[in-house]
Amino acid sequence: MIAQPAAAPAAARWDIRPVPEPAVYGAAVAEAVRRMKRGDFSKVVLARTLELRSDRELDLPALLQRLARRDPSGYTFAVPSAPGRTLLGASPELLVARRGRTLVANPLAGSTPRSPDLAEDVRRAAALLQSEKDLHEHAVVVDAVREALAPFARTLDVPARPTLVRTAAMWHLSTTVTGELADPAVSALELASALQPTPAVCGTPTDVARDVITELEPFDRGAYTGMVGWGDARGDGEWVVTIRCAEAEGRTLRLFAGAGVVEQSSPEAETAETGAKFRTFLDAVGADQQEAGR
Repeated sequence: MIAQPAAAPAAARWDIRPVPEPAVYGAAVAEAVRRMKRGDFSKVVLARTLELRSDRELDLPALLQRLARRDPSGYTFAVPSAPGRTLLGASPELLVARRGRTLVANPLAGSTPRSPDLAEDVRRAAALLQSEKDLHEHAVVVDAVREALAPFARTLDVPARPTLVRTAAMWHLSTTVTGELADPAVSALELASALQPTPAVCGTPTDVARDVITELEPFDRGAYTGMVGWGDARGDGEWVVTIRCAEAEGRTLRLFAGAGVVEQSSPEAETAETGAKFRTFLDAVGADQQEAGR
């Protein structure tokens, strides 16, 4: 698909506060890497937030339209998350879809920021396909998806190597897993529930990674890294991972971004990756691009 231009966001002044500060986030990444080298676990996804406050009320329909037009091949959503709050985003990641007996999952893991320079953008994409660190991170997620879906599937096709998908801000390693259900009574929601949380949003082993996240992230994720979607009475449906998202309340937007941390990770690279992922919303609201580095 080709992205269509959307109306520019209205001029606004934004007060932006990172939680945690980038240096604190980098220290958390370093601590996670130290524990992985000790053998405690093999992957954890650590996230951080940007809290944006505007000098005017948020225009959520216009914001949603800009998100949809910026990444037309993604999954744009807006749902109530609490009284007076709205979770909205443009997720690139299909957790699982079911149509009749056919199931499809599209795990993403391993990322690099896009570049406005075409030659550099192509170089980054090619380097991502060869990155041992990112290929390992991706393989951990794909293996977990295969293991979770296998009990439900009569057949399951898992490509040996990932391909690339792109958003306006990022390149991602992508594997499309397809299969046939053994039992047609199993719904899309049941499949999604069996998959979550994948190592792409939590880590592995899951219980250890969840404890590390609780210890090292100084905020409540809420619906971030959950799932949003639909299902019908026949069991068909489509569920996506709630990433590239924010929670809106009054004049405030709380942006979320995470990075998969493995033993080869560096604090600088993972901080930069989360900064690049913030661009999805910073562009949509017209906030200063430099603020993504906060």
